[in-house]
Amino acid sequence: MRRRVLVVRLDSMGDVLMAGPAVRAVAAREDTDVWVLAGPRGRSAARLLPGIDELRVVGIPWITAVDRPVDARLVEDVNAVVEECRPDEAIILTSAHQSPLPIALLLRLAGVPRILGASVEASAGLLDGRWIPGETFAEDIPEPERNLAIVRLAGYDLPDGDDGALHVTLPGELPAALETLPEQYLVVHPGAQYPAREYPADHFAEVVRLLSAEGHVVAVTGGDHERALTARVAGSAGIDLGGRLDLGGTARALAGASVVVVGNTGPAHLAAAVGRPIVSLFSAVVPPERWAPYGVPVELLGQRDAPCRGSRATLCPVPGHPCLTSVTPAAVVAAVERLLTRTA
Repeated sequence: MRRRVLVVRLDSMGDVLMAGPAVRAVAAREDTDVWVLAGPRGRSAARLLPGIDELRVVGIPWITAVDRPVDARLVEDVNAVVEECRPDEAIILTSAHQSPLPIALLLRLAGVPRILGASVEASAGLLDGRWIPGETFAEDIPEPERNLAIVRLAGYDLPDGDDGALHVTLPGELPAALETLPEQYLVVHPGAQYPAREYPADHFAEVVRLLSAEGHVVAVTGGDHERALTARVAGSAGIDLGGRLDLGGTARALAGASVVVVGNTGPAHLAAAVGRPIVSLFSAVVPPERWAPYGVPVELLGQRDAPCRGSRATLCPVPGHPCLTSVTPAAVVAAVERLLTRTA
């Protein structure tokens, strides 16, 4: 008889992508079907992950900003997922700053018989398997390794031959927007979810201009809401793809790039998932030990000892945003050239 495991990862695109190795570990059990419960911001990324049999989406307001209250309707939505899935167990994946207990409570009330997760808080009655970060497993480790540690403690592991890197399933058809790109090109992705993680647009525009002057073709990617930004950054030197690709199409664009230049945002992890070298403009507000692009060649740029270090700020609390404005466009171009040489 087949088992059903509900893997819960409720965050944004990058968080879901970094749960990919853990999902594959659970899916490696031949008798197991994997259902994933994600949030709205992680939906598109989850659709690209190998190993998922069914995906369900519920917006959880204490995890990401969603326009809904914590009320009886939220309880009903979680109940509906559990009623449909009827999981044998649920594994809750969380980051170091999160608690699994609120969603564990909803899952318990919905009737999930066995719930597992990592928590520094006492969890009697909520978690059947509880592992303490910093004690049961190391805390300052990359997020994909943290997720894997949790599912390994739950009894799941990657199959032989799985390298533990991030992976996605690319769409088969090449988007029309990419058909005119040459064989060799670079991608610059200037957007970020939070202003505190943004490299200045004028700096990005100068990066594109300098790279183009060196003979590189540069494509600039971004979502539909970032069209003004990508147009500004691409200028007359780059190829503006802003708003022309869905997430699968963006993955195809990144997969063909020789190097990707991007901040600490979801598309950085998407670039890692398609195996591309990355120049990472990494804001100090979160630690790169946990959140830097994983498993690929990386040039990490940014002032690591900036006053905002570790603050998790969404708006930069330091005048001038020095952790990133201190990185010159010339330094970014030099990092691109180093990666091109390393990976040639």
